Amino acid sequence: MSAQTQFELSDPPSDAISALKFAPASSRLLVASWDRNVYLYDTSESAGGRLLQTFEHRAPVLDVCFGDNDEDAYTAGLDQDVRHLNLSDGTQTVLSSHTMGVKSLVYSSQHRILISGSWDSTLHIHHLSSPSIPPASVALPSKPFSISLTATKLVVAMASRALHIYDLAALTAAASSLSKTTEPTTTATPIQIEPWQRREGSLKFMTRAVACMPNDAGYASSSIEGRVAVEWFDPSAESQARKYAFKCHRQANDQGIDVVYPVNALAFHPVHGTFASGGGDGFVALWDGVAKRRIRQYQKYASSVSSLSFSGDGKYLAVAISPGFEDGREGVGEGVVKIFIRELGENEAKGKGMK
Repeated sequence: MSAQTQFELSDPPSDAISALKFAPASSRLLVASWDRNVYLYDTSESAGGRLLQTFEHRAPVLDVCFGDNDEDAYTAGLDQDVRHLNLSDGTQTVLSSHTMGVKSLVYSSQHRILISGSWDSTLHIHHLSSPSIPPASVALPSKPFSISLTATKLVVAMASRALHIYDLAALTAAASSLSKTTEPTTTATPIQIEPWQRREGSLKFMTRAVACMPNDAGYASSSIEGRVAVEWFDPSAESQARKYAFKCHRQANDQGIDVVYPVNALAFHPVHGTFASGGGDGFVALWDGVAKRRIRQYQKYASSVSSLSFSGDGKYLAVAISPGFEDGREGVGEGVVKIFIRELGENEAKGKGMK
């Protein structure tokens, strides 16, 4: 891999990286870390990028996302709060409080809602355009491990292989029905809404990540047992017959036995609709989910791949590596937490077509 196609960001976090996200229309990158900080980088600077600002939190931060622009960000983590972060002046505002750690955040630009998923087995729906509407709480049957959305749907992957798909318009309407308050509140009000679909996950072991296709057709999910599943929303028998799962991120040891690693991260390319997977084996691979083919695999990174994000124009892939403790060692050693920015060739992430 030549130095021209990939560079390492300077000033990385001091502890494991839990999430990273590109801004919707720029080269800015948000990074959440277990060191209790959120980092904002400009990746368009000369090699090494530039750390623009660090935002301290009360506890490890588990997820971040941008809003409509480069100045609005949202964070969540083990302090149980969902926060708005003004990147211009550093102001933090609590939008709602869960009763356990908050694992995931997603923002819908179409509906202007922010959705958080917590280990307290609830989703919180935040109306960003109407602060007078209190946050809504949706009860889930078990803990959500990962959430992802398209323009019209929200996918929630949970413990016990449970998976709910919500219609975003219906979810937004249900949350909007709450009575407005004169003063903003961080206490979520329970609402009743049925999922558009209930499914059992295709993977036998615990789900680690879920990511939706940019064309609103379906999603991919990954597990701790080196597998990825690809499924479609269309409930017809014909469409459901297309779903499949495959083994990946497995490396043979000296005895020739496959060592199975968790697939920690999934990210879809916003233009080509292919997707990247990152595993505990330190590898990143690109896949054509429709043609069921691997496009390419990059060189091995020094530690486990913890998060992936494509830029909004699809020209760059951000790769976060952190100790995944798959080797049994404890603690974060010097220099093993890093962020790489890979510039993709014009057809590097393009699908190969059907066999």
